[in-house]
Parts: sequence; structure tokens; C-alpha cells
Amino acid sequence: MSILKVARMGHPVLKRVADRVEPEQFGTPGFQSLIRDMIETMEEYSGAGLAAPQVHVPLQVSVIEVKGNPRYPQANEIPLLVLVNPVITPLTQEKRLGWEGCLSVPGLRGAVPRFTRIQVQAQDQNGDDLDFIAEGFKSVVIQHETDHLFGTLFPERMENLKYLFFEKEWDRYSEQLPQLPVID
Repeated sequence: MSILKVARMGHPVLKRVADRVEPEQFGTPGFQSLIRDMIETMEEYSGAGLAAPQVHVPLQVSVIEVKGNPRYPQANEIPLLVLVNPVITPLTQEKRLGWEGCLSVPGLRGAVPRFTRIQVQAQDQNGDDLDFIAEGFKSVVIQHETDHLFGTLFPERMENLKYLFFEKEWDRYSEQLPQLPVID
């Protein structure tokens, strides 16, 4: 397994729509190796998730896992989840602002509006169908990682740049910030 190089904001691979994974790709050693390397890279950098375009591979693949993450200490655990070719459908129009960071936008955190409840249809790393509902932090991470597959970074989702902070300042002063509102 390998730690992969993470593309940073401004790299063209992060701005394009990633290619769908075709059925014949699932069983290949290269595809399975990519997923293992993505998981290892996500863990190395304490990410809550990682999308293939972030490691210079323009495929619709993301990995998500949260367990004792120092970047998200208050977050509920999310067991390892591999999403291939995901389709996200909002189940409500209610959105909530939440603080997000990104391995491709190092050193920044911003308040991003995300749907509070979504349906996720995708495939797993073996090509088996997944269909489930996600809420809370899990919903946020899935929306964030899926955005990467379609060329969008979290600052592009922000509605108010007064809620964009350097991570060190956010860590230092986050308790003094106002509670983020629910957006209807």
C-alpha cells in the first residue's frame, strides 16, 4: 500500500467531472489497490473522507471513515464506506451550516450549507449496489466527497466568506463563534 500525493486547490484534476467506474474495472487489481491506497492516504492525513480526484485519479470513487479523528473530535463514528458512482438525492430542502475542512484546501475551514437528509445510491468496491439514507455528519461527508467527483470544492459551496477561517485561528477561537443557523 502507498500514501498518495494529494492534489491541492487549483490543480485541474479537481475541476473536472470524474469518469464513472465501469463494471469491468471493479475486479481489477489496480482498482482494488487504488481503494486500499486511498484508505491509507485518508488515515495518514486524518481525513474524514477522500475522493479519487484528490489523489490525481479522475474516477468516481470516494472512501469515508471517521473513528477518533483529531480533525473532527466531536464527530460521530462512521464505519468505512466505499462509494463508487454515487448519486445523491436530497430528502428535504432543509440545510444546515457546518464547519468543513478539506485535504485539498489545507489550512482552511469554512461554514458550508448541506442538506440534512439524503438518499445515497452507489456501488461498493466490489460493484454491489448500495442504497441508504444518511443524516448528520455522515450526510455532510458524503456530500463533500461527492462534490469532489463533480469538480466542486467546499469554498465554492459557501454562501458567506465571513465564515472562512485559517484552521489554526478556527481551532483557537471556535468557541467564541456564533452558532451556525439552520437554512430553510
